[in-house]
Amino acid sequence: MIVLNCAARLLRACAWAALLAAGSAAALTPQQLRALAGGDNDERIEALNQAAASGDPALQTFVEALLRDEVKLAGEQVYIVQDGSARDAATGAPAQLPAEAEDVVNSNRMRRALEGALAALKLFSPDVSRRAQAVDELQDKVDEALLPLLDKAAAAETDEDLKARLQRMRATVLITSDDKGKRLEAAQALADSGQAATRTLLLGRLEKEGDSLVEPDAEVRAALQSALRQVEDRLAWGERLGVLFSGVSLGSILLLVALGLAITYGLMGVINMAHGELMMIGAYATYVVQYLFRSWMPGLFDWYLLAAIPAAFLCSALVGAVLERGVIRWLYGRPLETLLATWGISLVLMQAVRSLFGAQNVQVENPAWMSGGLSVMSNLTLPYNRLAILAFAGLVLLGMSLLISRTRLGLFVRGVTQNRPMASCVGVNTARVDTYAFSLGAGIAGLAGCALSQVGNVGPDLGQSYIVDSFMVVVLGGVGQIAGAVYAALGLGILNKFIEGWAGAVLAKILVLVFIVVFIQKRPQGLFAVKGRSAEA
Repeated sequence: MIVLNCAARLLRACAWAALLAAGSAAALTPQQLRALAGGDNDERIEALNQAAASGDPALQTFVEALLRDEVKLAGEQVYIVQDGSARDAATGAPAQLPAEAEDVVNSNRMRRALEGALAALKLFSPDVSRRAQAVDELQDKVDEALLPLLDKAAAAETDEDLKARLQRMRATVLITSDDKGKRLEAAQALADSGQAATRTLLLGRLEKEGDSLVEPDAEVRAALQSALRQVEDRLAWGERLGVLFSGVSLGSILLLVALGLAITYGLMGVINMAHGELMMIGAYATYVVQYLFRSWMPGLFDWYLLAAIPAAFLCSALVGAVLERGVIRWLYGRPLETLLATWGISLVLMQAVRSLFGAQNVQVENPAWMSGGLSVMSNLTLPYNRLAILAFAGLVLLGMSLLISRTRLGLFVRGVTQNRPMASCVGVNTARVDTYAFSLGAGIAGLAGCALSQVGNVGPDLGQSYIVDSFMVVVLGGVGQIAGAVYAALGLGILNKFIEGWAGAVLAKILVLVFIVVFIQKRPQGLFAVKGRSAEA
């Protein structure tokens, strides 16, 4: 705390030194300072707007002092008192504070005006991020008195996006002007906006106020209605793209969940009802890695996912290997028995997690680089964690496709699943291949759990929310077809989100399920049928 106080004092001293070094050309006159500090609110606000319109750099330091309640007034003399020492507000020179000096009291209205003027002065900062912050702060504080300052800032602005925002802000102020020409100009300028707040503003100007219209002029109302249509069209596109991205995002999650099942069910014929619990194990492995990084390596916390991904894969793959060696290998070719056995295993795994971690959900935090989002439109922001999952799903899909189609293990897996006796006759250790394949599917389920931990809560029931959807993806895409799983996952995700927009989440689930049932009735082999003689086997 002492260090912080010393730093604050040093910064204030530097500000005064900079003010003194700027010379008289950058200093407020005693008359301006007296008008800013004394008098009623209307007089002070008028003086503030005049000083702000001039863009005087000395005003920012004085306004900050007013907001910190560090300004005192004695007659016509204005003082700034910091850390027990007084300075002349006009010159910055040390001064003796008179006994009759009084505090300058700022009402809430005055504080809002000071904050607006301070934000407006930041528009001239050389730092573009600081200027963007100033525009955000001015959204609800700007009035017509600050228009000269906005015009000056817009003329000097080099960033095209900020320039457009300043022009829209100017139009937002002019829309309420008494001058019809200014209101027409504002309506035409607001037509280029894509902000939801602009739509609200235009709707407000077109409403009735008692028995009369808020906008009395018919020509201006027509311009406002035209601007409203353009703004609503632009916002509608943002909403459509948002629904599309949500569908693709959901589809990428379904794809991650279904990829492991495409091996255990699609290639091996095992109805693994514990697949969701293998995902849950991957999510809890991510939670444990996060806890270890926070406890032992807090400086590297933002990179814990690099360790959590292989940890989630290995933990789930190890559990999958134990299940295959201990239970599943005795049940190949008996799908009903595998369903019942793995359903019982899923209950055991859930209870084991409840005993170890508790029944409550645990929190897995996003690294700093996955927080926030990419702003594409005013009403469309793409979260970084969803974008990361999209990229992660693509990498897992690519890796799995290469493993199955280009490696020796993939060749053995395809050979065993297509013709087990013949593969055994040519020297393939089918039991070992079964274990490897099941472990691979379980490990990919763990990767799905790791990804899901970044977008939702992690709890013992995590896998139950996705097991039915993952089976639907595999069956719809075609049993054993990885390409079919990709199309089915993305298609179901987008379809679900589009239906959800007008029918609600519950009805959307029902309609998607009905669609899959009807589709399977017409095409039992799914989107992609198995080619060759094995299709008739």
